[in-house]
Amino acid sequence: MEAQDFKNIYLTGDTHGDFQELVEQSRKIGFSEEDLLIILGDVGVNFTNKVRDIYAKSGLSLIPSAILCIHGNHERRPTSKDIVWHYDEMEWMGGTVWVEQDFPTILFAKDGCRYRINDREFFVIGGAYSMDKPLRLRLDYPWFPDEQPSDEIKERCLHSIEEHGFREDIILSHTCPYDDRPLDRMAGTDPSRVDFSTELFLQEIKDKITYRKWYCGHWHIDRKTPDIEFLYNTVIMI
Repeated sequence: MEAQDFKNIYLTGDTHGDFQELVEQSRKIGFSEEDLLIILGDVGVNFTNKVRDIYAKSGLSLIPSAILCIHGNHERRPTSKDIVWHYDEMEWMGGTVWVEQDFPTILFAKDGCRYRINDREFFVIGGAYSMDKPLRLRLDYPWFPDEQPSDEIKERCLHSIEEHGFREDIILSHTCPYDDRPLDRMAGTDPSRVDFSTELFLQEIKDKITYRKWYCGHWHIDRKTPDIEFLYNTVIMI
């Protein structure tokens, strides 16, 4: 697909592998093959094994639109050595995505890429710290050491932003900048035990750039502030 191919662009938050409600919403809204849906991380695929992954992607594929997945903290990266199914890397809308031959409508964004879609530019920075990491480790649930952006990814992001003149159109991230954290969502959590390095990195970016819109997921809220819009269950069109 080339720019201008999409009739509508939709955004939503974490789905965690449960796509029933999202599929129902897509039918009510009237998604078509001409549309694009962007999920802001924790999609819920690339999570455990191939059988579960096929089941999850089959459910997600019931949505007729193309789907761009931002990297969250509760999923493996397509480049992970633990993934035994094969992804192809391809150029898409001026950036790089990963795609699996059996599920060609499900695309995985590369952190630090800027995609030009319908004359808009979307800069992607995925990843976050899992605040439930201690529980996951204790119960032997999946946890992924590369859930947060690496130093290499951060350097790539900063270099791209500098080259672009510190001006961005739309930022898509999984978590939010440090100053925008919805602290009411951390009730019962000891902040001193949370690794906020990704939020601090996003704050560094926010302090350096001007931007038009910033969207994120991760915090399981639907909330709009002057600086950022958090998405969870809501599907919005932009």
